Amino acid sequence: MYAKCSQLSQAKTLLNMHKSEDVITWTAVISGYVHKGQGQIALDCLDRMLSEGVKPNAVTYVCILKACTLTRDFDRGRRIYEEIMKQGLLPNNVILGNALVDMYAKCSSMSEARQVLEGLPTRNVVSWNALATGYVQTGEAYQALKCLEQMEIDGIRPDAVTYTCMLKACAMIRAIGRGKQIHDEIARQELLQNDTILCNALVDMYAKCGAFSEAQQLLEELPCLDVVAWNALVAGYVQDNEAEQAMDCLEQMQDKGILPDQVTYICILKACSMIRALEKGRIIHDNLVKHGLLESDIVLGGALIDMYAKCGALIEAQEVLMGMPSRNVVVWSALITGYVQEGEAMQALECLDQMQHDGIAPDAVTCACVLNACCHCGLVAEGEALFVNMNSKYGLKPSPECYICMVDLFGRVGHLEKAVRLAQEMPYSESLSLWHMLLGACRKWVDVNVGEWAFEQAVKLDKTDGSAYVLMADVYAAAGMPEKAKQIETMRIRNNAQMVK
Repeated sequence: MYAKCSQLSQAKTLLNMHKSEDVITWTAVISGYVHKGQGQIALDCLDRMLSEGVKPNAVTYVCILKACTLTRDFDRGRRIYEEIMKQGLLPNNVILGNALVDMYAKCSSMSEARQVLEGLPTRNVVSWNALATGYVQTGEAYQALKCLEQMEIDGIRPDAVTYTCMLKACAMIRAIGRGKQIHDEIARQELLQNDTILCNALVDMYAKCGAFSEAQQLLEELPCLDVVAWNALVAGYVQDNEAEQAMDCLEQMQDKGILPDQVTYICILKACSMIRALEKGRIIHDNLVKHGLLESDIVLGGALIDMYAKCGALIEAQEVLMGMPSRNVVVWSALITGYVQEGEAMQALECLDQMQHDGIAPDAVTCACVLNACCHCGLVAEGEALFVNMNSKYGLKPSPECYICMVDLFGRVGHLEKAVRLAQEMPYSESLSLWHMLLGACRKWVDVNVGEWAFEQAVKLDKTDGSAYVLMADVYAAAGMPEKAKQIETMRIRNNAQMVK
């Protein structure tokens, strides 16, 4: 009674006071914890139950498999499976079999989920839904769609959950033809009248496949759609770089009395960023403040900062950031990127310092962005310090782009020895861009020796790389060595390297 009424502490206290050999009592308590999402406590109850000599039954194991799913305790789930097989509980219990398939699928062990399903003497729509949902969650859309085919072979009729899953699979691979077939079947079975989740999935599928007219038509025809469906259409337009269409959707949904939520506003702010619609972005900002949506939503705050930054309104971007009750690396990076895009490297560096005063360490993306700014503004000391700090202070492994950026920075100011040293230290030197940067610097500073070494490295990687030959010939030409330049041109022709246009 206590477990069913969610008074789990009282139920557990009674179990502690009175040793129970009743599997039903134990199962009720375990089920209560699972229902409340407390998977680990449910597993602890099983351990105590076993220590007191109480043998679980099929219902207990169904609950425990759900607990393993909650905790992603795949190893424990596998041991439970072995115990179920040992007790011979599986052949006559489709509910237990479905719980096993669901557990393996949600732990992303699809081969074992499939193996369990195929071994079940009886399968139903729930069995297949569990497997298909797992395939969608692991990104295996084609395998999910094959489940629908196999269900039809087995004579099992799909339900709304099945079709929702299949529409998600179609959306993932933009299988518009298959999606339309599923839509026709759903309409034939009259499943769209009262199922909001299925309706939303259908709109989402069309939007992600770029079939916006079909998605828009559904929004006008179906009675069961909510803000989720409108968000799917708005997100689809943004994904296809149709920013103005996304903004039109916002007006349409508001005309229909559907209130935008955080997801809507995030998509619309992205649309504003894409076309630098600053005034529209400011109106959205006012709405967010009016409805108190910025107070606790750091993702929404980050989208607002990103919009202002990409529109060049960096003062407003900074004001939003400083007004946030909590900040993370993402929102700081959005502001820093804005300063970099506007060519304000010193401001970007100042933001990097403020970010660290906030107790937030930059990530690799932020560092690469600031390094790029230092490179284009010739801030050698600042760029070099940041590059060193990436490893020593922040524990970050510089990416190939960071190395190339530093080689470019040193090359721009004539520090070719440092550029060469860094190129030699680079753990992954199979990048033609690196050698192009170095060759470009050698052309500028007329350094034939370093140029010949960089050219040799580039040709080792790809002897048909036309850019390397052109750059090396330019180095020789700048050094007053026309015969050497002609030899490079002859080599280029011999190696079938294409001229760079």
